[in-house]
Amino acid sequence: MDFFNQLHISQHYIWASMIWGTIAGGYMIYGWKQRLTIPFIGGLAMTVAAIFIFSAALMSLLSVAIMFAVWWLLKQGY
Repeated sequence: MDFFNQLHISQHYIWASMIWGTIAGGYMIYGWKQRLTIPFIGGLAMTVAAIFIFSAALMSLLSVAIMFAVWWLLKQGY
């Protein structure tokens, strides 16, 4: 119980987690339906980031980097 009392979750974290988690879900559904591995793994990575990173700014930077990596890998033909 002490762990949850020491966590100071701000409303910025909640909003960032909701936004990036929703986009990650879209990536995973798209990857699953189209049978594309890269978007599915990118969505999974964004979901993990939304769960385990407690800084809204760091989560946002990582999610944007993952989105860029997915775009770049798809553009390269993977």
